[in-house]
Amino acid sequence: MFSKTRSVLSYFHKLNTTHTSLSILKINLQIKPISSLKVVWRKDQKLDQAIENDKQYRLCARVIKEVLNEPGQVIPLRYLEKRRERLRLNVKIKTFLDRNPGLFDVYYDRIKPKTEPVQFLRISDRLEQFLEEEKRIINENEYLIVAKLCKLLMMSKDRLISADKLVHVKREFGFPNDFLVNLVPKYSQYFRLTGSPGEGKSFLELVSRNEEFAKSVIEQRAEKESKLTGIRVRPNFNFKLPPGFFLTKEMREWSRDWMELDYTSPYVDVSQLDQASREMEKRMVGVFHELLSLSIHKRIPVPILGKFSDEYRFSNAFSTVFTRHSGIFYMSLKGGIKTAMLREAYKDDKLIDRDPLLAIKDKFVELLEEGWRKREEQLRLQREESKKDMEIMAMRNSDC
Repeated sequence: MFSKTRSVLSYFHKLNTTHTSLSILKINLQIKPISSLKVVWRKDQKLDQAIENDKQYRLCARVIKEVLNEPGQVIPLRYLEKRRERLRLNVKIKTFLDRNPGLFDVYYDRIKPKTEPVQFLRISDRLEQFLEEEKRIINENEYLIVAKLCKLLMMSKDRLISADKLVHVKREFGFPNDFLVNLVPKYSQYFRLTGSPGEGKSFLELVSRNEEFAKSVIEQRAEKESKLTGIRVRPNFNFKLPPGFFLTKEMREWSRDWMELDYTSPYVDVSQLDQASREMEKRMVGVFHELLSLSIHKRIPVPILGKFSDEYRFSNAFSTVFTRHSGIFYMSLKGGIKTAMLREAYKDDKLIDRDPLLAIKDKFVELLEEGWRKREEQLRLQREESKKDMEIMAMRNSDC
């Protein structure tokens, strides 16, 4: 009898084990792990062109920054020539100055009292006027800059970020050069700076949370649509693949189910979520979407994002998010640098989601284009003068 009972129990145990195994297998077949879903990267020429369009602007900005960082904001021309490789300048400084007139004045001075005078560079009056205009635009948008800083801190796991890292990305988000010295102390109700910036152990900490800043771009968009239509709109990502981009059937099905998941704000605590879950994946995509939305050009080089892996809990393979969700992001390889771009912010190669701080860039481009027009006019006059000289010489030769 005991033997029969043990046999029956053994049978049910095996049956239960088999049923459990089949259930687990079924679940595993239904829910593919995120890492197993591959998306082939494809080039988007129009978004690559958006980066190419800013090439000359970025080059001029680097050279200007180099001069402004010098004592007295002047530098011997030959010193700047030696820094061409670091500035990624593929022409001589004199050629650069000829191609971009109006940025600097060239004058002669001595490096040491008894040395021969050499050529120096200093910023021009027109560039000085632009720098004053830049200060005005920054002052007008001070509250926007404060909001961006608060948002970056609110998304971080400990509500604090290395001050040196924030200085490194100031251009990406439009922070002024002196934001740690002048702006942060002014808003002590939000920020606390500890340590000494530049020594690697300084941090900017969020003192208090302002709920006005705790809504993402996606949540704000959903609220706006709800008010316009009178129908509650769920916060979610805009998903649109450009012509020529295709996903496998498996990936389309996964993306469809993933999009149906509830949107998780990057400003809420998610410590309870499994790091490998689809919900955590959606939250992480929300963080990247918000970071790119806060940036000036709605794009950030991937290596720069990688510097914040600790603060935002990015995995080692975080960059695969941008190719896996290719209807939301684009990963550009232009210039040999991986750059994450927000698709919805662009129409072809034009940025349509314009940050108010882009007015600074617009003013700078106006300054450059004015110099380019003057140079083109000078070249046209030179060509006409040369043509006249050749015609006069031809007439003289014919008379002989």
